[in-house]
Parts: sequence; structure tokens; C-alpha cells
Amino acid sequence: MSNPRQVTYFDHNATSPLHPAARQAWLDATERFIGNPSSPHRVGARADAALAGAREKLARILGCDALDLVWTSGATESANLALHHFAAALPPRAEVWLSAIEHPCVLEAARHWFKNRLLLIPATRDGVVDLGWLDRNLAKAAKRPDALVLMAANNETGVLQPWRGVLALCREREIPFFCDATQWVGKLPATGLGEIDFVSGSAHKFGGPKGVGFLKCPSKGRVRPLIHGGPQEERRRAGTENVPGVLAMVAALEVRETALCGSEPCDATGVQSEVRSRFERTLIASLPGVEIVGAKSARLWNTVSALMPDHDCPSRWVVKLDKAGFAVSTGSACASGKEEPSHVLTAMGFSAADAGRVLRFSSGWETPPEDWAALADAVLGVHRAAPRDRR
Repeated sequence: MSNPRQVTYFDHNATSPLHPAARQAWLDATERFIGNPSSPHRVGARADAALAGAREKLARILGCDALDLVWTSGATESANLALHHFAAALPPRAEVWLSAIEHPCVLEAARHWFKNRLLLIPATRDGVVDLGWLDRNLAKAAKRPDALVLMAANNETGVLQPWRGVLALCREREIPFFCDATQWVGKLPATGLGEIDFVSGSAHKFGGPKGVGFLKCPSKGRVRPLIHGGPQEERRRAGTENVPGVLAMVAALEVRETALCGSEPCDATGVQSEVRSRFERTLIASLPGVEIVGAKSARLWNTVSALMPDHDCPSRWVVKLDKAGFAVSTGSACASGKEEPSHVLTAMGFSAADAGRVLRFSSGWETPPEDWAALADAVLGVHRAAPRDRR
């Protein structure tokens, strides 16, 4: 079992460690680009040119125009900007359809701006938004939705969502489409995401710094700003841009994209998926009643959402594994009567009690196979000790 004084990190879906390339890019930028990109002097112009270069690089990765990109503080701001834009630009009684398994930053922003003008798209037991339901309801709806929202990959379960199919449906019907790609970008190839109207991403999910992200916007039409006070970002987002953060974010993403789509591609995700699957097989074989959430669906190679034995609350699993030297997270709040169970798991059809038994393990690119094996040993050790804990 891992040394309790050294924590092995399995919570990358929450945030990931800063990649050395991002750290170096940030340090270089803080020394080289000290000016405000909006300033008219040469120092400001150099900072502005650095931002423009980063914009071009990200645009090539996503497959969009550089001017489609707005720098933000992260996925939460990007989601709020996209939903605020819909609220300001669409008709007064506009209705938005969004999946029932969206991240809270998307769900809460949608509820704030659209209140009772929302329709939740159901998900299957396997954790995938029901594309058949969406197709049928779009065909028979008296009024089509004014905008549609679907994430690319779920943060709790890792289940991949059919964003390409939804993009096709939206294109056919000329429906604006917003995709939260926060968990996808940096873990899977970003190719094709640039075809979507609005796409959000956040640096700290793939090795960049916290506090910086992006929103890809449509090439045509004015984006209604959420933050006012200056002409930055083509008047789409006021405030001095975080030049070191942006350059560090793009540096980290270039590293990830090279691993995924480089000139000498390797089966990186396949190898990582097999390591993850080995861990899952160990849990299933050794712990009675364990279920892998979304096991029948395509998932992120780094994520395991596991319904654990029902003798203990996930928060206690988290504490015990932390003492054993492993940082993991719960899939939902414990069903204590005071906190709501995971909306993702309940949308998938899990009971509140079962939703309260889920743990999430999420690795990173640099997580070695032996760490997964050590985590499995730690989980089994906690399980074996559980009866003694209850006496």
C-alpha cells in the first residue's frame, strides 16, 4: 500500500497538476510579455502578438478561425457567457433544450437565464444522452428549441456523449448548439469541435494553470458580453487578458494533442484504457456488489465511476483512502437527507441510495500502471478493514 505520507492523485477530473511545459511557458511569458495587450506601445504590442499566436495555435487544434476564440477565466465563465448570450440574443420566450447530465456550471447558468423555459433531454442507464428521444422530439415538436446544449464527455462517469450526432441534428434545423468540452479537450482529439457554434474548455483539466479557459464562438454574428468594462476580445469579454495563463494553457494542450495526434501517433488512449479496465476487473472480482457506472458505453480512458459495496458512505471511503495515501472523489453526495444525490446518476436511473455509493477515480496522462494497481490494493484493504471499523 502507498506510503500514507505521500498522496497518489486520482482526482484529475477535478483538476490536474501543472504540466512542466505549461509552467515553463508561464514563466517565460511573465518575463517576456509584461505589457497590457491593449496598450498602444511596443511592450503592449508584443503581449498582443503573443496572444494572437496562441489564438492561432488553439484555432488549428479545434479547427476554427482564430477570431472565433474568446479567452475566459475557465469553463464556468465560458458556460455563463454562452447561456447569457442565448438569453440576450434569442427571442424573449426562447426555449433551450439541454441534457439532464450537464455539469452544474451549465445547468445552473441555464436555470438562471431561462428559468422555466428549459427542457431536459433524458439519458440512458448507460449514461449517454438519448439521441433517439432527441431526434423523435425534434421531429414532432410544435416549436423547435431555440438553442441546444450537450457536453462532450461527462465529468462524473467519463461517458462520451454523441456531440457529433447532435451537431448534425442542429445543422439540419439551424439550431444554435453549445457544447461543454471541458473533460474532452486534452484527453481526446479536439478535431471537429471547432465546427460547433459554442465550445468551452478549461486549462486546468489537462495540465494548464487554473483560472484560464476559452469559449469558441460562431464566426458570424455578435456575441453578447457577460462582463462589461472594456473593448477586449472584440468586445465579447472585457478585462485585461491573462497572457501568461493563455500561453501556458496552449502549451499544455499542444503536448496533449501531440500524444493524441502527433506525427508519430501511439496508441496512448488504448494503453491507458487497458490499465483502467484491469483496475475495474479487480474491483468486480474482489468486491461483492460493485458496478462500473457506464461500463457498456464509450468512456474517457482515465475515468472509473464505481458503485461501491453498500456498507459504507463514499465520503468515508474517501477519508480512508486518503489515509492510505490516495486522493479520490465521490460521485455524489452521501444520501444523508440534507444533500441531493448526483443529478447525473439519478438521470441515469440510479436510486438516491445507490447514487450515494459511487466513488470516482480519475487518472492523468502521467499516471503509471503501478499506481492503478496500488490503488486497487488500497481499495481492497479498506474494504477488508470495514467490518472492524463498524465494531
